[in-house]
Amino acid sequence: MKTLKFAPHLVPLVLSGEKTSTWRLFDDKDLQKGDELILINKETGVEFARATILNTREKKLKDLKADDFEGHEKFESEEKMYEAYRSYYGDKVTPDTIVKIVNFRMNNIE
Repeated sequence: MKTLKFAPHLVPLVLSGEKTSTWRLFDDKDLQKGDELILINKETGVEFARATILNTREKKLKDLKADDFEGHEKFESEEKMYEAYRSYYGDKVTPDTIVKIVNFRMNNIE
């Protein structure tokens, strides 16, 4: 099973169902439709949920449109978006960087 880490401030958004999409740059996990995921709080290393990938698509950061933000947190500006992703991935993030948009569904915990 694949794992995805989320910044602590995003965990409540995922758990509430407000966040149903995550964007991943430089996808080293080959995230694909149907993959089962363990969702982890990046700060604590603790699993907080499980999910299934519904679909994925890729595009350049500069080509993101309003509908790409559905189920994803919004940014104050384009520059704030780049700042956020550079804080996660470093200075190699540019407008031409490919983002994988991953839509997921929380799994019911029995």
